[in-house]
Amino acid sequence: MSEIHYIDRESNQLKKESVPAEGIMNWLYGAVLGKATLHLLMKRKFVSAIGGWFMNSKRSQKRIAPFIEKYGIDMSDYTPSKAEDFKHFNDFFYRKVKKEKRPIGNGVVSPADGKILAFQALADVPSFFIKGSEFSLTSFLKDSNLVQKYEGGSMVIIRLAPTDYHRFHFPQEGQASTSTIIKGHYFSVSPIALRKSLRIFCENQREHCTLTTKEHGDILIVEVGATMVGSIIQTYEANSEVKKGDEKGYFAFGGSTLVLLFEKGKVQLDEDLIKNTQNNMETQLKMGDRIGI
Repeated sequence: MSEIHYIDRESNQLKKESVPAEGIMNWLYGAVLGKATLHLLMKRKFVSAIGGWFMNSKRSQKRIAPFIEKYGIDMSDYTPSKAEDFKHFNDFFYRKVKKEKRPIGNGVVSPADGKILAFQALADVPSFFIKGSEFSLTSFLKDSNLVQKYEGGSMVIIRLAPTDYHRFHFPQEGQASTSTIIKGHYFSVSPIALRKSLRIFCENQREHCTLTTKEHGDILIVEVGATMVGSIIQTYEANSEVKKGDEKGYFAFGGSTLVLLFEKGKVQLDEDLIKNTQNNMETQLKMGDRIGI
């Protein structure tokens, strides 16, 4: 398996991603026996439920400090900032960020910390991924009205690694609808898994909400669950007016993904994000960073 690289937007440097459980991921998505295990066991909800139970237990607390040290997480961004102040690993995993550490930019902003792929037109999506793993809006949304609404529009994929801040926010101000749940499996959304098949997005558990805005039309916000993500927790009030940067919810333990869909002609995504995507590279940024106008 080749190394996973990305562009850090702040420094504009090429960096190598450290993938937690990389060996296991390569086995599950590469070896014949691993693939069989994945489809028979690892994608099942009860496996994630068991993992979630442990991460909510006091026994998991001792894993926090080594995790912080191994992956070099700057805890000065968060509150609390000490490993011993978290009750269990999940308490640390969906930790809160200090507002001053995530200034909200102009235009449409990233709803989360993570690595982004940006497609100005959905027609550009198939060229990014290997043959046989094409993205299907119909399979992803399972709603013909939504498919018609966003067909020909723009899409942004924000992939959150286990080391990232795991609360997600609104990318613009507007009115947020209720969340609709689409049942599915619990495949991993690690970069190793996604290189094998983007169809994971169309098979995993997911939720979507429509954010109605004045300047950018209706933005569809979709949260995608994954292996060991026991829950997608919504903390916003449905059918309410929200401000850009307001918290929408958070993921429990695991790697996770957000997908933003824009109606055609309602957003111009930033050129650096599009260029990096065309070069088969993700771009790392933080919640509140501008992604389009």
